[in-house]
Amino acid sequence: MSRAVYDTRFFVEFYYSKDDETLQRMKEEKKQREKFISTVVIHEVYRLTLTREGRETAALRATLLKQDFKVVSVTAEIAKISAELRHKYKLSMADSMIAATASSLKAACVSDDPHFNSIKEIKTVWI
Repeated sequence: MSRAVYDTRFFVEFYYSKDDETLQRMKEEKKQREKFISTVVIHEVYRLTLTREGRETAALRATLLKQDFKVVSVTAEIAKISAELRHKYKLSMADSMIAATASSLKAACVSDDPHFNSIKEIKTVWI
């Protein structure tokens, strides 16, 4: 089974998309891989959900993410890789941390964010 690190935009689409076909593809995608997320994704999903739907839903989503995905903390090595990727590709800190997580795990990054497509150090799977 191949590994994948899921970007925040995957969850934005998953939680808020109204396109049934996209949602079905996303559900199938999740079944095919060993699933990882960065702690940065928990932060971003929690913050977005807190703003849109409130604390109770945000807390529930964070709990479910921790149950459904292997959560990868930002280690010193991931932080170093992140800084290199951020510098090289002019990424946001969050995107560089997620990309560094994928790089360190030798995993694909699942996203629809065009930033990830330009990063030669990782493979991107588009949703």
